[in-house]
Amino acid sequence: MPRFPFVQVDVFTSRPFEGNQLAVFTDAAGLTADQMQAIAREMNFSETTFVIPAADRAPGSAEEHRVRIFTVAEELPFAGHPTLGTAAVLHGISGGNVIWLDLKAGKIPVQFEPPTNGNGTAFGEMRQPDPEFGSIHSRNDVARILGLSPEGIRGDLPIQTVSTGLPFVIVPLSTLRLIQGLHIDFVQAAAYLERTDGKFFYFVSRETVDPQARLHARMIFYNGEDPATGSAAGDCIAWMVAHGVARPGERVLIEQGLEMRRPSQIFVRGDKEGDRIVNIRVGGHTIEVARGELNF
Repeated sequence: MPRFPFVQVDVFTSRPFEGNQLAVFTDAAGLTADQMQAIAREMNFSETTFVIPAADRAPGSAEEHRVRIFTVAEELPFAGHPTLGTAAVLHGISGGNVIWLDLKAGKIPVQFEPPTNGNGTAFGEMRQPDPEFGSIHSRNDVARILGLSPEGIRGDLPIQTVSTGLPFVIVPLSTLRLIQGLHIDFVQAAAYLERTDGKFFYFVSRETVDPQARLHARMIFYNGEDPATGSAAGDCIAWMVAHGVARPGERVLIEQGLEMRRPSQIFVRGDKEGDRIVNIRVGGHTIEVARGELNF
């Protein structure tokens, strides 16, 4: 019976049982895409990743780690916390200050800094592709899906689709109370997103629980709620720099996951060159919580 080892980590936190859970299968030799999808459903985390061994990689890719990312329902070209968490696991195995992942969305470097906290958890920062800015959405339309009055969404910041590999619609809500009590009609939300250039919504508030945080965020989707969404955070920092919520080059904190008792800290920054937002970086800690094997 084949055995497939995996490492379970919590990402965007330095404390166990917080942040976003991830299962990393460190040797996916011989697994088909259908099997990977079935395993992701079995693990039942937001995402599960599979590292393709060197023998199964394309010629010339030996310095990179080919990785595939699956939710419980589909394969993704890119996702933030799986990228950071997988790189942290590989960093623990092979060392090195930079781990390169070869994803369907492209090659992503993750830079690691020496541990500065007492438990030695790795702090990694991934460089995401430069952002693409998409549609500006109607405040009335989005408010109707959320069951809010239009005043529940800020009028001084746009509702906008942004993508650094996975397109999110950034929705700036007016108050912390509104984002904490948010309820979504998933049927309406899915129908709306199907007509647009966005894959998911990412809800943010400039009012925060932690005074050190710049934004409070939530991402609610078909598998429930995500405690930390690195891909959306990359889109979000691009949006923040473009619209004056963060200064170019400034590292700021996004807090997420508090409503589901898995607090996460996502550190983001982005630069500006002329009218372009570039050099998007998303970072955080990763801590290992379990190891195991899957047999089937």
